[in-house]
Parts: sequence; structure tokens; C-alpha cells
Amino acid sequence: MATTSDIKKGLCIKFNHDIYKIIEFLHVKPGKGPAFVRTKLKSVTSGKVIDNTFSAGHKIEDVRVETHKYQYLYAEGDDYNFMNTDDYNQITLQKSVLDAPDLMKEGEVVTVLINTEDDSPLSVEMPSHVVLEVTHTEPGVKGNTATNATKPATVETGARINVPLFINEGDKIKIDTEKGAYSERIK
Repeated sequence: MATTSDIKKGLCIKFNHDIYKIIEFLHVKPGKGPAFVRTKLKSVTSGKVIDNTFSAGHKIEDVRVETHKYQYLYAEGDDYNFMNTDDYNQITLQKSVLDAPDLMKEGEVVTVLINTEDDSPLSVEMPSHVVLEVTHTEPGVKGNTATNATKPATVETGARINVPLFINEGDKIKIDTEKGAYSERIK
């Protein structure tokens, strides 16, 4: 058993007869009244995101997990196939379990959290940044740079990202997977 002081991003807990992964949290100490922890939880079975507030010192049941490196192979509809880089076993995960499936390129190595009680995969953690090539974007208009102007671009995985006006087709860009946003151009 853990308490609210053990809450951190990525922790998997049992809550309301389901397993949830903490994707955001905030410790709040108001001037009046007891402290509490405001959390955003994502169900690892359905992908549904809920908000919940735990009072300070509240007992939470954490789930013991192991992390393994898996390589993303291919997608078939909503099924995504991965291969363990150590023993070459393959697993299939639903799209709802993945944090940013539209930013995954074939061959990408990700971390899969596995429940130690029943060896079932819980969630997939992407690297903090991925480098993808821009496959389609409109040309930027010269002189339209007075502000941080952006334009939509499609990358090689099919994801749509807002990029600065100077990005052209064929450029490689670094994308923050947590926010799903442009980070920088790679030369």
C-alpha cells in the first residue's frame, strides 16, 4: 500500500475496480483546510481519462510493474504489434492503451509496463522526443512572421502537427511526444 505522498507520473494504481495510470498530478496545500492531491488518471483497459482528488495521507493500492523494451513492428487496424528486444516474443496491444500512437514510426523502441501479477501489458511509454520527416505542408508566406505563426504539417506517420512557417516538405523535425508539439528542426 502506498499513500498520496508516493504519487508520481506514470504510477499504476488500482482504483474503482480497474487499473489506472497517473498521467498528471498536483499537490495542493490550501491556506485553510487539509492538503490534497489532484490527479488525472487514464484507465489502462479502456483508455478513458478521469479526474480524481485524493485527500492527503489517503491509502492507494499501487500495482507492481516491470518495464521492458519493445520495438514497434506494425499496426493492423486498432491492433499494434510489438516485439521484445530481449527474447523476441511478440505482443499485440490496443490503440487505446497507447499514449501517442500517431507518432510511432515502425522500428521505434518503446517501454512497455507489464503487470507482475498476471504478466499483462498495461501501457506503452514513448521516448520523450521522436524525429519524423515532414511529408506534406503548404509553403510559408514570406513576411508573415511578425508573430509566432504556425501552419499544419503532416509527418511520415500520418500525424498532423503545427510547425513554424520556415518548415518545408522533406525537413526532419523533433516532436515532443508528451505534448504532441513541434520542438525543433533537425539538420
